[in-house]
Amino acid sequence: MALPLTPPVQPMLATAVDKIPTGADLVFEPKWDGYRCLVFRDGDELFLQSRSGKPLNRYFPEAEAALKRTLPPRVVVDGELVVAKDDKLDFDALSERIHPAESRVRLLAEQTPASFVAFDVLAVGDEVLLERPCSERRSTLEGLITPGDGLYLTPATTDGDLAAQWFELFEGAGLDGVIGKPAGGAYTPGKRSMVKVKHTRTAECVVAGLRWHKDTEPGTAVGSLLLGLHDDAGVLHHVGVVGSFKAAERRALAAEFQALITDDDHPWLVEPDGRRLPGEINRWRGKHADWVPLRPERVLEIAYSQTEGAAPARLRHNGQFRRWRPDRDPASCRYDQLDQPARYDVESVLRGEVRPA
Repeated sequence: MALPLTPPVQPMLATAVDKIPTGADLVFEPKWDGYRCLVFRDGDELFLQSRSGKPLNRYFPEAEAALKRTLPPRVVVDGELVVAKDDKLDFDALSERIHPAESRVRLLAEQTPASFVAFDVLAVGDEVLLERPCSERRSTLEGLITPGDGLYLTPATTDGDLAAQWFELFEGAGLDGVIGKPAGGAYTPGKRSMVKVKHTRTAECVVAGLRWHKDTEPGTAVGSLLLGLHDDAGVLHHVGVVGSFKAAERRALAAEFQALITDDDHPWLVEPDGRRLPGEINRWRGKHADWVPLRPERVLEIAYSQTEGAAPARLRHNGQFRRWRPDRDPASCRYDQLDQPARYDVESVLRGEVRPA
């Protein structure tokens, strides 16, 4: 490709906040529930890049064809691949597209076609737009995108009250929440320069171990999956578990994870070095709990309520399984995605003077 930006380019990311900011100079957009995708087009060449930098073309041939028909000839845009079903976004149907069999991909491309929702532009022709203000990039994008034929332009507003209405109303259509971008801000690859308001706290975690179900023979049913997150130095810490699975799911997971069981070079099979490890002795457990190490290659999304403990923090309660995330690179699952409650001065709380510490 002869574009001024070529893949891989890390997408700009968002930090979770509790509510829609007021008084800030932000451009608000709906938060789409799909696969993040950067599109690089240079004439007949078109590359669909996932958030982790991997190609998505083979999984979404219908989106590739539609974008070749509808995008300008030389452009780099940021957006989301989504699948709509029964008037709502359907993430499960989208995830089914990540399949090794080409025949299956082709069938699903006809039955549940994906669309691309554009929400930023990084380059046009020979010009890189990363340093341009968000509001200017938005105006450029509006001049480039003609919605239809599998290509859409996300709504945007600077009105916080309208964004709050979107937050409430759009959930019924399967959207995640609201994104806020600094109106005068640049596009910053790989940095959390945006804010996001979601309806629940969620996190994508690495599956790095398991425990067998206590009422079955070892190897036949999973009791819980051990979850990890990376710190700023790339060290994988044990952050908690998820274990609310039905009996059939426990058996299926046991069979599925057999191939990932390992004793070699696992990040948690180390001498204590400051990282949080599973099965550690504590005041409630007088001996190390048994667990089975897995190659840390799978990613899932959990819902959670709170975290606790000094950094690196851990989940206060077990996570609740939401879905698998085959589009996520395990190395991208980091602590900085956690939506942690604000800290307060407990003495002030006890006196009824609730204020930040």
